Amino acid sequence: MPPPRRAALGLLPLLLLLLLPPAPEAANKPTPCQRCRGLVDKFNQGMVDTAKKNFGGGNTAWEEKTLSKYEFSEIRLLEILEGLCEGSDFECNQMLEAQEEHLEAWWLQLKNEYPDLFEWFCVKTLKVCCLPGTYGPDCLECQGGSQRPCSGNGHCSGDGSRQGDGSCRCHVGYQGPLCADCMDGYFSSLRNETHSFCTACDESCKTCLGPTNRDCGECEVGWVLEEGACVECDSSCVGCTGEGPGNCKECIPGYARELGQCADVDECSLAEKACVRKNENCYNTPGSYVCVCPDGFEETEDACVPPAEADVTEESATQPPVHEDL
Repeated sequence: MPPPRRAALGLLPLLLLLLLPPAPEAANKPTPCQRCRGLVDKFNQGMVDTAKKNFGGGNTAWEEKTLSKYEFSEIRLLEILEGLCEGSDFECNQMLEAQEEHLEAWWLQLKNEYPDLFEWFCVKTLKVCCLPGTYGPDCLECQGGSQRPCSGNGHCSGDGSRQGDGSCRCHVGYQGPLCADCMDGYFSSLRNETHSFCTACDESCKTCLGPTNRDCGECEVGWVLEEGACVECDSSCVGCTGEGPGNCKECIPGYARELGQCADVDECSLAEKACVRKNENCYNTPGSYVCVCPDGFEETEDACVPPAEADVTEESATQPPVHEDL
């Protein structure tokens, strides 16, 4: 006996929920490393905000002698902790509650040995982050080393986190596994054992060895090599053998070869009318034309209507039809 259709249909909403993409809030949810770094940043700011405070009593000298210095006191720590999270920030408060003992231990016992709270707390203790220039579960060095990942010309995948694969995503103008090579349209202006800099070629060059149009290895589309330099084809050309409209290989639409060079076609003077609406004026433009109604004429879909005709047409449209008496 086949199962009831109602049960099968009941599974449909569940399947649709599983197939739906994650909500924007979930997609933008901070990573554990970002949450940890955010907490450390707030803690460091709290240290700055309380740096010039004291116990707040009337006899600071006695208080510091009796209670130890405010700078290293639990009272200062509590003031910092109380200002870390907004009341509505659930994730921040949850993390603080879970890790408060670690922060207290660092403050009272480990601060001198490990002055960098981020490194001690996020990297070595919670193991949710890596130091800059390292990536992945084991905090391995990025491509090109941790000091200058990707030769300083790109971004290391997973840099500073426990994620990514350490590969380089190069900045514009750079390519290669270490982002040390130049893309087409750029040339190497400086390269040594530690640094590589790529500079844009002249606009006329597809590839080049220097900054001018005489340093091109290959000309860009729309340019041609002439007397050792890449020169621009005329705007009327589709490909050329030199400068000017007389050296076009072909003419662009709206132009035709005339007396050995590409010249603008006057569409308004052709036998076949370019502008087909009644009373319409045609004006030639370089490579094209425009159709315009004369001043004072009303523009409709199929004609330019003179002012007098337009008024008559409007009156006819507003007057009621005449009915003859039976």
